[in-house]
Amino acid sequence: MPSVSEFIGRANELALLGKRLERVRTSGSGVALAIRGRRQVGKSRLVQEFCDRAQVPYLYFTATKGASPIEAAAALLDELRDSTLVRDRELVPQLGTGSWPDVFRVLAGLLPDQPSVVVLDELPWLAEQDSVFDGALQTAWDRLLSSRPVLLLLLGSDLHMMERLTAYDRPFYGRADNLVLGPLNPAETGAALGLTGAEALDAHLVSGGLPGILRVWPHGTPALKFLRAECADPASPVFGVPETTLMAEFPSPNTARRVLEAIGAGDRTHANIASTAGSREGSLPSGTLSPLLRRLAEEKHVLAVDAPLSTRPGKPSLYRVSDSNLRLYLAVLRTAQEQAQRGRPQVGFGAIQRQWPSWRGRAVEPLVREALELAASAGQLPWPDTEVVGGWWNRQFNPELDLVGADRAPVAGRIDFVGSIKWLESEFDSHDLADLQRAAPQVPGFDPTRTGLAVVSLSGISPDVPRDGVGLMWSGDDVLAAWSV
Repeated sequence: MPSVSEFIGRANELALLGKRLERVRTSGSGVALAIRGRRQVGKSRLVQEFCDRAQVPYLYFTATKGASPIEAAAALLDELRDSTLVRDRELVPQLGTGSWPDVFRVLAGLLPDQPSVVVLDELPWLAEQDSVFDGALQTAWDRLLSSRPVLLLLLGSDLHMMERLTAYDRPFYGRADNLVLGPLNPAETGAALGLTGAEALDAHLVSGGLPGILRVWPHGTPALKFLRAECADPASPVFGVPETTLMAEFPSPNTARRVLEAIGAGDRTHANIASTAGSREGSLPSGTLSPLLRRLAEEKHVLAVDAPLSTRPGKPSLYRVSDSNLRLYLAVLRTAQEQAQRGRPQVGFGAIQRQWPSWRGRAVEPLVREALELAASAGQLPWPDTEVVGGWWNRQFNPELDLVGADRAPVAGRIDFVGSIKWLESEFDSHDLADLQRAAPQVPGFDPTRTGLAVVSLSGISPDVPRDGVGLMWSGDDVLAAWSV
């Protein structure tokens, strides 16, 4: 069966890049755009596709981690000689100084009078190698490049460093627009693989919407069938992509990595994470764990934090690995890969099968909430003023409600609906409805005269559930359709 090989999705992002190139064309002046996103999300592929379609001269330079400033500057000039920006390679001088001001001066002098594109990929590695790089780039932009008809694209996978590039106290502040490139959405994943409904959502959860995994996914293949085949290949991207991310962000087994692995294994609360990531001396102290969790969420963006949503502030916050592919790797794919390396693919796949129902049921919850928010913004929910969708739980997690729709967060002024997600091979039935009806009034802000009920079910709704008692009933097809609005 054929797999995904052609460029998929990204219509909005291509249009955004095209809009900026058109601004260059009409104004005759330079435009800078900083693009950041985690590794394997497709930044380089997107920009290369744009350059191929734009049909203008361009330079695409990718930095090498660990290269010296002299090596990096020489490599950029080598790429410049081979690029479509210059007609004669001999016009590019040899520089042995590693001076970025000199390199940018050469580049500016060779830019054509027509619109062109200059791409600097893995920009944080250049700044890491040379402390004056940021200042040299700012000076070159202000004095040389911004007056030329060039679109400057600055790419990087280190999210924190890319955020800092255009921060208030940094040289390039105010000089570049920012684009955060996320994974493909579930509808794009489904379209790329020829899958619909719940099967497309499963594929999105397994792949994380990452093109590097989707490119080897045979067309029309359900998630578990794909994973069974990949368990025979320990070098498969379904293992390699998250493994590369883990090693790049956490190269040594330090405390931060232990915390991430504890969360990936299923610990969600501060106390449980502290216990699992601790040592023989005991749990991690709060003074160590709390700053780590903030850094992993706010700087690394590897964690997501969920707080209970109601009309009163609630605790505890729950932590999860934000990328579902990395979350699955930490939960079970790493074990399956180890078994594949030992020549025992069936044992590895057996581990996946055992954990799949419970893992999928928890992993789909953020997708469902996001889908409901998208539908709300498009006016497709029975509650037209809903702005945010979360969940609610008390300190005992009894009850724990999957869905709460409200007018705002983190503390709502009004609760529009509460609901349940049943992502199992059995229908949502009258017993499930009774559980929901008992739990719903415990949500602060629930008003029995106006707060509705919502149900999202993988296997449909049983005939014994009265339709007039539930304001919204969604299937996997409905969840997926929210990204097609």
